[in-house]
Amino acid sequence: MKKLISLVTKIFPRQTLIKFSYIFSILIRPFYWGNKVECPVCGKHFRKFLPYGYGEAMDNRLCPNCLSLERHRLLWLYLKEKTGFFTDNLKVLHFAPEQPFLKRFKSLKNLDYTTADLDSPIADLHLDVTNINLPDNTYDIVICNHVLEHVDNVDKAFSEIKRILKPGGWAILMVPINPNVDTFEDPSITDPKERQRLFGQYDHLRQFGRDYADVLQKAGFEVDADTLYYDLTDSQRDRMRLARAGEELVYTVIKTEDLKTL
Repeated sequence: MKKLISLVTKIFPRQTLIKFSYIFSILIRPFYWGNKVECPVCGKHFRKFLPYGYGEAMDNRLCPNCLSLERHRLLWLYLKEKTGFFTDNLKVLHFAPEQPFLKRFKSLKNLDYTTADLDSPIADLHLDVTNINLPDNTYDIVICNHVLEHVDNVDKAFSEIKRILKPGGWAILMVPINPNVDTFEDPSITDPKERQRLFGQYDHLRQFGRDYADVLQKAGFEVDADTLYYDLTDSQRDRMRLARAGEELVYTVIKTEDLKTL
C-alpha cells in the first residue's frame, strides 16, 4: 500500500487526487477497521491509518474515512477546544480547503463560510493568496493551512491575509516546520529533487523552521503558538497519530493586540 500511494501521488496531479480520493476511501476503509487509532475529525477508529506522503509515503498517517492527516486532526482539536469556531457567528475564508473539513464546515449554521484556491475543483472562489481580490476588513477568520510553503512571495501573502481580516480577526497559518533549523529559502533552487531534499517536498519553495513565530511577528501579526499538542498525553497523541513534537503546531495570528479575541 505504501508503494502504491507513493506512486499515485507522483503520477497524478492534485486536482485528480482530490476528485477520486473519496471513492478510494470508501473502497479501502473496510480493510482497516479496528480500534488502535482514532480520528477526532470523523470520530472513527481503525487498526491503523493509511500511509501517505509525496515522494516517499510514511506509515499510519491518513484516516481511511475522512482522509485527515496529522495537521487536520490537531487543527480540529484546537478549533473545538480553544475557540468559538463551532458556536460563534463568524465570517470565514478558507484557502486550499481540505477534504476532511469541507462538508463539516459548510454544514455549520453559525458560519458564513467561503473556500478559495488557485485551481482546486472543490473551492468556491479561484484566488491567489498573494493577490486576494476581496475588500479590506472582511473576514473574522482566515484559514491558510500548509499553503505558505508553496507561494512565491510569502510576505505578500501575509500582507493580503492581514488586509482582509477584520480588526480583531484571526488567521490559522499552519506550515510544515523543521524544528532543527531557521526558516530559509532560495529562489534559484528549481530542481524538484533539490526542493525535496532541502524543503521537504518537491513543490515547496522554502523550509519554515523554529523561528516561524518570529517570521509571523515581522509580518506585523500578534502570534499565538498554541500548546494544545503538549497538553495531550503521549497515549492521546499516539492514538490520534499526531506529528512529532515541533513539526506541527497551530499558529494563530491576530490583527489586534488582544489575544482574548480567541
